[in-house]
Amino acid sequence: MAMEPTLKVVLGTASFAVFWILAVFPAVPFLPIGRTAGSLLGAMLMVLFNVITADEAYAAVDLPILGLLFGTMVVSVYLERADMFRHLGALLSWRCHGGKDLLVRVCAVSALASALFTNDTCCVVLTEFILKIARQNNLPPKPFLLALASSANIGSAATPIGNPQNLVIAVQSGISFGEFVFGILPATLVGVVMNAGILLCLYWRELDSDEKKCGGAIDVVQDVATEVVEEEDVTSHRFSPATMSHPRRRQLGLDLDAGNGEVAQFYEPVKPDGKVLDGMHQRRGGGAMKGVAVKEEYCGFHSVDEKEEAMEEWKSRLWKTCVYAITFGMLVALLLGLNMSWSAITAALALIVLDFKDARPCLEKVSYPLLLFFCGMFITVDGFNKTGIPSTFWEFMEPYARIDTPTGIVILALVILLLSNVASNVPTVLLLGARVAASAASISPAAETNAWLILAWVSTVAGNLSLLGSAANLIVCEQARRSQQFGYTLSFFSHLQFGFPATLIVTGIGLLLIKSN
Repeated sequence: MAMEPTLKVVLGTASFAVFWILAVFPAVPFLPIGRTAGSLLGAMLMVLFNVITADEAYAAVDLPILGLLFGTMVVSVYLERADMFRHLGALLSWRCHGGKDLLVRVCAVSALASALFTNDTCCVVLTEFILKIARQNNLPPKPFLLALASSANIGSAATPIGNPQNLVIAVQSGISFGEFVFGILPATLVGVVMNAGILLCLYWRELDSDEKKCGGAIDVVQDVATEVVEEEDVTSHRFSPATMSHPRRRQLGLDLDAGNGEVAQFYEPVKPDGKVLDGMHQRRGGGAMKGVAVKEEYCGFHSVDEKEEAMEEWKSRLWKTCVYAITFGMLVALLLGLNMSWSAITAALALIVLDFKDARPCLEKVSYPLLLFFCGMFITVDGFNKTGIPSTFWEFMEPYARIDTPTGIVILALVILLLSNVASNVPTVLLLGARVAASAASISPAAETNAWLILAWVSTVAGNLSLLGSAANLIVCEQARRSQQFGYTLSFFSHLQFGFPATLIVTGIGLLLIKSN
């Protein structure tokens, strides 16, 4: 794409700069309007300055990604109601020894979940829980939030369904699911280990806690529910004469005339041969009568409340099982290569219908400002691409970025890293994919496949470089900031301190492993 007229290039770059500044510094003194409003402002400037038309702006909004994000947010709300976080707490805190052990577990779980369940979904589901378990164990949230976002990005590189850019690459390249996985899996496994090691080195002292074990992770998620259950367990098994009629109480031998207010204890008199005597007798303390205490089941009595509680418990278990089954069905659909966004939306609607209640309380938990942020970002990035700056930059670097030499691979990786963090990874893949493949195809078919895998690996791991590098980072940041009980703000520079060195190291090691395939 040729460069546009100078005025259009200047206006488009200025609009993109406004978006970038407000996204990085959402509370700048001269315009503290936040990331979402800053994103919409950048998009509006692109249209007002005629960098793109209104129709092009609407077309730039990536509805499949928005649909996937919305669907997974709704699914995560119902998974939370179905006690998924409680089970995750059991998985992460089982025999966990301190913050370092917990950090490694977060890396492993988020990487695996993102490979099978997409990185965005993984971050939506796990962010709130990571905040809770960190606060419960008096640990700083930052290392665990960084571990969640970075490991989710690295893990998502392993499969074509792990993230949107991999889906684009799988469709455009025609690479099979198995070839894709086995081509990138070694780099992913080593990358997750290296990423965890870097986090441990940077935050070793901060991960020391007074508590030796990460206990209480389940309690912090279900503390209120646990208190209710415990109270129900205590009261539901009490022997309460007040719930019985007088004839029934007399049948059991209760002294109705006792005025001391104490509940009598009942014994079954027994013969020497062990047979129970007829009738029930009361022991009034200190008596020598031998016997065994009457148990509730001997009475053959079940209150209406107990029946209702049992029925409600059965319905709750059935509903939770259906929630997990629908979520598993969505995962299978994604593994089979069905449309990602419609699979997520279908699962979300199935859960809404299954709940058979007004869906407004659950839908209110969806982060609509985050969806609007992505809308503005799509328009702003598309306008910046139309200025011709990204494509002109690639055309200049292409002769030096051929993958038949180590130097060419390094240059190609640096180009992808730069564009992925400036124009986001999905537009970078759309812009460079066909060009990189055509350049590699002139070498050999194997080199073409290798080029696609390199593009998938670098564009995905590049998301860890900065807070704006991937949607997963933004989801973790916004979810953590919006948390009412455990809110935490992950700043751009605190992420960059870890992201810059970790991205370079993990990307370089992964390139060596992909190149060797």
